[in-house]
Amino acid sequence: MTQKSSNPYNIKEKQDKNAAYRSLIRAELADELYEKILNIIVIEKRYRNKDFSARDLASELNTNTRYISAVINSRFNTNFSCLVNEYRVKEAMHRMADKRYADMTIEEIGSMVGFANRQSFYASFHRIMGETPNNYRKRHTAVK
Repeated sequence: MTQKSSNPYNIKEKQDKNAAYRSLIRAELADELYEKILNIIVIEKRYRNKDFSARDLASELNTNTRYISAVINSRFNTNFSCLVNEYRVKEAMHRMADKRYADMTIEEIGSMVGFANRQSFYASFHRIMGETPNNYRKRHTAVK
């Protein structure tokens, strides 16, 4: 008889790293990049592209991935993947609770918001929300 793991998706705690380059970026540049990153990820919803990477973002902003990493870490207090996945999960939550998407599967919604596969969607959702997408959907679509 196997015991159920309290960490079913093998999620590791984020470890703080003190990279020297984070303090080398000028405040003005960091502010400018922060605004542009917000615009691209939040307003343009580029997180929906499952292939969107920090390298793509850096290229679009004519900078390098170290600066992107430094700004996301210092201003958003997270890393690129976690930031993008947070927005994906938020949108998935809205769609799962919306009657217009009731005929779509959880996997279809995950794909629609930018997750490449079921595993990454479920792992990110569970890490952020503390429950599975199925449980969330059941709770938010129950007849009131």
